[in-house]
Parts: sequence; structure tokens; C-alpha cells
Amino acid sequence: MKTRHIQYGASEAERDYYRSLVKQHGSPLLVVNRSKILQQYNTLKSYLPGVAFYYAIKAFPHPEVLHLLAEAGCHFDVASEGEIDLLKQLQVSGRRTIHTHPIKKDSHIRAALRGGSTTFVVDNIDELKKLIPYRSRTGVLLRVSFRSESATVDLSRKFGCAPGQVLELATEAQSLGVHIRGLSFHVGSQCANSDMHVSAINQCMQLIDECNQNKKNPMNMLDIGGGFPVNYVGDDIDLDTFFKPVGQALSQLSSDINIIAEPGRFLVAPAVTGIASVSGKARRGDYQWYYLDDGIYGSYSGQLFDHVIYPLQIFNTDETRTPSILAGPTCDSIDIIAEDVALPDMADGDLVIGHMMGAYTYATAATRFNSLAGANVIFVD
Repeated sequence: MKTRHIQYGASEAERDYYRSLVKQHGSPLLVVNRSKILQQYNTLKSYLPGVAFYYAIKAFPHPEVLHLLAEAGCHFDVASEGEIDLLKQLQVSGRRTIHTHPIKKDSHIRAALRGGSTTFVVDNIDELKKLIPYRSRTGVLLRVSFRSESATVDLSRKFGCAPGQVLELATEAQSLGVHIRGLSFHVGSQCANSDMHVSAINQCMQLIDECNQNKKNPMNMLDIGGGFPVNYVGDDIDLDTFFKPVGQALSQLSSDINIIAEPGRFLVAPAVTGIASVSGKARRGDYQWYYLDDGIYGSYSGQLFDHVIYPLQIFNTDETRTPSILAGPTCDSIDIIAEDVALPDMADGDLVIGHMMGAYTYATAATRFNSLAGANVIFVD
């Protein structure tokens, strides 16, 4: 039986705290700790001084998270009109954004410009040509593909030109009158080590130097993407070990180069706790099934879409445990949170706590399968 991601027991204060939240707000819940988000933001600034951070809104696109980070001085990575509208509602200037989606309809470009975004990411000649009508108002980052074997999610499979195409695209852009501000890359999400970050930084600077020869408007920006890891089940990430080589690589760059990054997961994953309740149970074959009021079609969607396992906690410390299954509330058979886990007997109303649930949970829990409402999002300090 798999028990490594189940924590048994809690202090009396911890139990009372979670139960009081459910009594006040109901269940299921996603509990966002504002202080933890700011702590993660400041940690990242300490590891990468001189880097301007653009929060990847897609990670947890809640207005209060955006407001909190905006007040802290963060910028924003947007990829849709909907994300731009979120910032508009908060009166955050579009000048504090970059539009990072490499593939865009013309209507997307116009919506971004209306919202104040003027820096766009592209990775091919067709996308460059789409910017010709707006070339007097825009700057471009060419996205380069660097695939990391240590990444949980390989984002460079879907986007990015090959390094060998950069000079050709930069030359074509110059002939079209489209200004290339610099290069960008994203080596993948939840990287186990920073080897590819370092390699990508070094290769991009060589490419920038090559492109800048005899160029009237030299490139002066490097976007190092995101992918900075956090510790889920089975992960053992040492931040000093991860960030030190990245910082050393960046320190070698010319002071003329503006360095930006697009953190998402790192800022919000550790800041959110999920609270679900047992709605019912049944004995089926060799397993005790427990049905929760949150699941794969809700806050735990990241187990499918984001390829992570969230650390779970229950309050019961009884050492008499049986092979069990934790299932979500929908009628779909795929709605399983955890299989073959050792659990003590639980009753209706007992709580199951999910930790590290900030990244790509609230953002992807929008299917509303069976027309079930999602978790209520609350904020604490």
C-alpha cells in the first residue's frame, strides 16, 4: 500500500483551525495564505536579484492574488484577453505585462494592445508577419526551444523555434520592420535541476551577440521563463542547489541586458491548502472507498493536467488501517484522488487536507462536471 503522501494526525490547534474554516465557509475550500505568496516572491527575488518578475497569471488567476502581487511590485505574464481583463479590473497598467502566447489571432493582438501590452512573444515567421500592421507599437521576444529532460511538463515540445533558426528569424523581422527586443525560453515546468536553465541562458546570450552584429536596434532583453520547482510528493528540491548556477550564469551577462522571468507555480503552489470532506463511503471488493466533496474535476484536476501528486493529511492516527481509495464527488470513474492508500476508518464529515495546492488547481477546476460547484476560495494571513 502507498502511504508516502499521507500525513496522519495534526495538533489540536491545527484540527480546530481547519474545522472552524469549514464551519464558517463550508466544504470544499481552497485556503490561500497571502503571507506565504509574498514570502515566495521575496525568496525568488533573493535568489535572482536584478531579475524582473512577471507572474504567470494562469497558475492561479484569482483577482486577490493579482492585487497582492501588484502591490508588491510584480509584473504579469498574460496570454489571453481574459487575463488582460482581470488586470484591467484591478487597474493594473498593461505596461506591466508581456504577452507570452506564441500563437495569436489578430483579435488577440488588438485586444492586448487595447489593454496596454506592447511586448509579444513569437516563435515563427507566420506570427512575425501578423505583427506587421502593429510594428510601430510593438516589440517582440523570439521564443527559443530548449527541452529539459528533468521537467515534469515539457513546454518546449509545443512552442519555440530551434536555436539554429534564431538568426534567420531576426534577419527576417528586421526586413519586415518588426523590432526584436530579445529572446525568451521556457525549459519546462517543475524542473528537477537547473542544468537546462543554465545552458539556455548561455546559448541565448551567444545568439543575442550574433544577432546584434551590425544591427541598428540591438536586442537587450532575455526572458528566462519559469519552471522553478517546489516540493510535492517524491520531490526533494534544494533551492540553493537549484538557483545558484542560474544566478552565476546571469551574473555573466552584460549590464545592458534586461532579464525577466515568468514564475507561476513557485509563487502560489505552497500558499494554498485544500480542504475536502468525506461525503460517503462503501466497501467494494478489497478496498474501502471514501467519497469526498472535491476531486479530479475540481481542485485535484492538477493530478491529471499538471502531473503532480499533492501531499494529503487526515487527522485520525489510528494504526489500524485498511487499503482504501479516495474518490471525488462526480459520477465519472476517472474521478479518483488516491488509490491503494492505507487509511484508518473515517466517517462522514471527516476532513481530508491537501497541501501544496496553489498551482493549476483553481485555474483548471472549471469543468463543472455534473454541475457541481467548485471549492470556495478564501484568503487568510
